[in-house]
Amino acid sequence: MTVVTRFAPSPTGYLHVGGARTALYSWLVAKAQGGKFVLRIEDTDVERSTQAAIDAILEGMEWLGLNWDEGPYYQTQRFSRYNEYIEQLLAEGKAYKCYCSVERLEKMREAQMERGEKPRYDGCCRDKENLSGDKFVVRFRNPQTGSVKFNDHIRGPIEFANDQLDDLIIKRTDGTPTYNFCVVIDDWEMNITHVIRGEDHINNTPRQINILQALGAPVPEYAHVSMILGDDGKKLSKRHGAVGVMQYRDDGYLPQAVLNYLVRLGWSHGDQEIFSLDEMIKFFSLDDVNKAASAFNTEKLNWLNQHYMKSLPATEVAMYLRWHFEQQGIELGDGPSLEQVINLQADRVKTLKEMAAISRYFYEEFADFDEAAAKKHLRPVAKAPLQKVRQRLADLSTWNAETIHKEIQQAADDLEVGMGKVGMPLRVAVTGGGNSPSLDVTLELIPQLTVLQRIDRGIAFIEAREQE
Repeated sequence: MTVVTRFAPSPTGYLHVGGARTALYSWLVAKAQGGKFVLRIEDTDVERSTQAAIDAILEGMEWLGLNWDEGPYYQTQRFSRYNEYIEQLLAEGKAYKCYCSVERLEKMREAQMERGEKPRYDGCCRDKENLSGDKFVVRFRNPQTGSVKFNDHIRGPIEFANDQLDDLIIKRTDGTPTYNFCVVIDDWEMNITHVIRGEDHINNTPRQINILQALGAPVPEYAHVSMILGDDGKKLSKRHGAVGVMQYRDDGYLPQAVLNYLVRLGWSHGDQEIFSLDEMIKFFSLDDVNKAASAFNTEKLNWLNQHYMKSLPATEVAMYLRWHFEQQGIELGDGPSLEQVINLQADRVKTLKEMAAISRYFYEEFADFDEAAAKKHLRPVAKAPLQKVRQRLADLSTWNAETIHKEIQQAADDLEVGMGKVGMPLRVAVTGGGNSPSLDVTLELIPQLTVLQRIDRGIAFIEAREQE
């Protein structure tokens, strides 16, 4: 048997974190078994489904690298197929037309709730014959005795009594099939062997199993994943920050870090924290997924992101960093390679967005010195050190970290001052601020002439302050 899994989002918004984790788990199960991963867009809610949401889902999947083997399939393109099966169930007496008005159903539910009962259809039209009219829904004739049992990979044995399940609407008054019915037909015809989805679908599962059995279709295996909570223990939502996958890209996270973080949200393999994709495929098992809710931890994601920025090949990281430079309007021009910047800055930041922001001075002139850094380090006492180090740097015929370091040290020795008395004013003059990697490797990535011009600017700044 070929293992076939699916990810089936509703296109009513972005690809959120919970959906991305479900997609990853489904993808891993298929890859581990040499099976297929199907992408299906469940767009039966025509009013709320949008093309923008579809595009966002596809973009999120592609960014994460969760490539699908089949699809994307769209349920709205398969309505005629669903209706064929509905007609079959009607002909076999396994479904029936219900003519109950909205008013009657509302009164029925109100009465049931007043009696403390669970609101559900009372079967009014179930056994009536010769009913007619243009306005009706089609309901599935759910078994009234026995129970539905299935063994959930995450939650273990689950059982629902059939007398607690009402006769589900499978076709609306406007002729469109409903979500629960479309899912059943799709899972059957797409040969889905494992249905991995959120725990909010547990109550749908017995209804779908009954429909599958009425059609004589095989029942897949199920795994219902728990929700993700925010840092504060409440259900993850927009108030916690980024919940859409592409927001993590925008905030400067690498897809490798996001995938590694998501796989560990509810699953573990010993004490291992870092997983390559190959290791995820090798070790992941649905039976090892925790059924308790998982808490999102932004600090852990930041730690993982920095790990990947430092450990992945710089050429790979550069593909993602380039996008952030473009977003911040920084033109790379003749500046250093992104690989050089990554090797220099990766252990200083948590995100690519931060890395681009603190690396501007390699590629463009800064408008002003950082006010606090200039006040502290571009004082009259710093004028002589800047003049001395400028003279020594100007005489260099070989511009590299080693020669730069020697000249900065020599300037300090000539003035009989500590290295910091020269280094800090030089840092502010050349980078515009008080923080940068080691000066020798920083200056190496900036053209010699640019460094000299910026030192001149720093000296002019000091002289202007002297005249105030």
